[in-house]
Amino acid sequence: MMHYLFIVINGLNGCYRKECARERNIKSNQFQLLKEQRFRPFFFTQFLGAFNDNVFKTALITLVAFHTASLSSIDGGTLATLLPGIFILPFFLFSATAGQIADKYEKSQIIRLVKVFEIGIMAFASAGFFLYNIWLLGTALFMMGMHSTLFAPVKYSYLPQQLNENELIGGNGMVALGRCVAIVLGQVL
Repeated sequence: MMHYLFIVINGLNGCYRKECARERNIKSNQFQLLKEQRFRPFFFTQFLGAFNDNVFKTALITLVAFHTASLSSIDGGTLATLLPGIFILPFFLFSATAGQIADKYEKSQIIRLVKVFEIGIMAFASAGFFLYNIWLLGTALFMMGMHSTLFAPVKYSYLPQQLNENELIGGNGMVALGRCVAIVLGQVL
């Protein structure tokens, strides 16, 4: 019975030898993609981008929660509620345009430009932290939302161009895993 099951399972891909099953298991392991030059830089780029978004947002909300009186005349609870909305607002306003940009231009070039934009935003945010200015920090938070809005459609359209069809599900899973881990780590830090 076990031999029959082995033949049926392996026969789906036209291979009846045990060696083929081992090769297929090695190739289908999504963690193997992290060893590939065509996937690893993209994975860490999106991981660090999500991590950066959440560290900045959490740091800003923490700053507001503990120093509201010196930052603004607006109530701390109100500010702590508004700030995540400011981050999400660009997704509502610019997602369709970001998708059109991702379709029109070369994806790796867009990724590079968005990452340069992110560096500029973080320099701007550093000035906001240094000057203790909530308006600069709020603007930087909005721009980080814009950065994420521009990156999102590229992130999902880049993988089918770089991965084989049998790697696509694993690659999407790795990107989702990386994003979730980055969000949790960024909020815990």
